[in-house]
Amino acid sequence: MAASKETPKEDRISPYNDEELEYFRQIILKKRDEADQELSTLQNLLRESMENASDESAYSFHMADAGTDAQEREKTYMLFNRTKKFIRYLEDALKRIDNKTYGLCKVTGKKIAKGRLEAVPHTQLSIEAKLKRR
Repeated sequence: MAASKETPKEDRISPYNDEELEYFRQIILKKRDEADQELSTLQNLLRESMENASDESAYSFHMADAGTDAQEREKTYMLFNRTKKFIRYLEDALKRIDNKTYGLCKVTGKKIAKGRLEAVPHTQLSIEAKLKRR
């Protein structure tokens, strides 16, 4: 019974060795640091935008300006959420590196090409699986 429990675990071992996994970890950590900086910048922009919106007096208020400001806030908020989601994907990829399942396509079970992982290090799909989804 114990052998059958270990078989699925063996099937999910990364096709990459520890040195390669460390290489990918460094790529992901760099991207995560960049995304964290972007998130901080976006958060500051949102905070400033909200403060400026509440500071406007009745004399300087113009509906077109208010609409533009609201649109810019909405765009910044969408970028903020997108960046948070990207960071979650990167964190998930780091977990897959830790448990040695990184680099396997979740659809085909095949190895994801190194070039694809370098370009999109958080991916869980091989090019083959990605093209089939379209």
